[in-house]
Amino acid sequence: MVEHQREHSSSILILMFVAGLILGGIVTAYVFYKQIGTLNDDISNLEGKVSGISGNQNIYIQNGTVYQNGTTAFTEIFDKVKDSVVLISGKTSNGTVQGSGFIYNFTGSLIVVTNNHVVHGATGVSVTFSDGNGYAATVKGTDPYSDLAVLSVTGASESEFKPLEIVDSSSLKVGNPVVAIGNPYGLTGSMTTGIVSALGRTITEDLAGGFAIANIIQTSTPINPGNSGGPLLNWNGSVVGITTAIVENSQGLGFAVPSNTIQKEIYDLVEFSSYNAHSYLGVQGTDMDYDTAQNLHTSVTYGWLIGAVVQNGPAASATAANGTPMPVQVNDVIIGINGTRTISGDEMKSWVEANTVPKETVILTIARGNQTLLLSLVLGTRPAPPG
Repeated sequence: MVEHQREHSSSILILMFVAGLILGGIVTAYVFYKQIGTLNDDISNLEGKVSGISGNQNIYIQNGTVYQNGTTAFTEIFDKVKDSVVLISGKTSNGTVQGSGFIYNFTGSLIVVTNNHVVHGATGVSVTFSDGNGYAATVKGTDPYSDLAVLSVTGASESEFKPLEIVDSSSLKVGNPVVAIGNPYGLTGSMTTGIVSALGRTITEDLAGGFAIANIIQTSTPINPGNSGGPLLNWNGSVVGITTAIVENSQGLGFAVPSNTIQKEIYDLVEFSSYNAHSYLGVQGTDMDYDTAQNLHTSVTYGWLIGAVVQNGPAASATAANGTPMPVQVNDVIIGINGTRTISGDEMKSWVEANTVPKETVILTIARGNQTLLLSLVLGTRPAPPG
């Protein structure tokens, strides 16, 4: 009897143990099932978000709206600045000329900023706003050495003027996106986009009397005749430059005067009709390279090789550190200014334009044969531009 009860108790314990195993398995399976369900929900949500992003991108493209920085669209930039860009027209001995310009508020005076070459020699100059209203304009100031001009407008109400903000261009970097708005071939209110493709370029302009226009922005933004004088804008719709030139038959290669040049000159252009503070070295030259270095038997393969020194000019009056006369010579290579390495004429001229004024003393680092010399000179002022 006792033995039978023991067997019965043992059976009950075994059944309870088995039941516990089964119940534990069921609970574990349920937990795993819930976790799998939660994971599937997360995956579904993620797929939905990815699908939503793709869908939004398609909508943006279909609507012609492309967002570049998450907040600003091409269409928003255009709507913000289109009424600030004007068409400039005039007459010359060769016919009519057209270009672009933009409105700027200079200490309370509402003016138009454009290129010098747009209005040079022009009569009957007029400005037409985006609403089609046109007015007579007067050229207030010009600077052929930077291809800048400012105009005043006669008869327009203050409500016509929608000034743009000019910001610091020194923060620009190669690769930054930019926008140009102007009137190519008279097609008013045209917008193109691109990037800053290089900085510190120099370009030549017939009206600059052979001097290079330095510290120029190179951009891939398409620029055509008629765009000249229009604003180059950042993604906030602020002016970082003024479009000025193209290379004939090039693909996506345009140039713009930086906004810092405008800000440096605007006071003189408005108040004195010209800007006469371009520094002058009094030398001519060409970029140094490996082949030229081999021909000259020098190891210096960069810098600006001096080809001519203007008689009685600043470079001809340079001195050594102790004050001994030591003029710059033909075949000298300028490889630095005030401790800044300059690898080309573009860099040297742009540095001088951006950082110096006439009568300032600078230190040139010169490679002469196998010597490296430090020469001191007082910068001059460029001669007056041709009429």
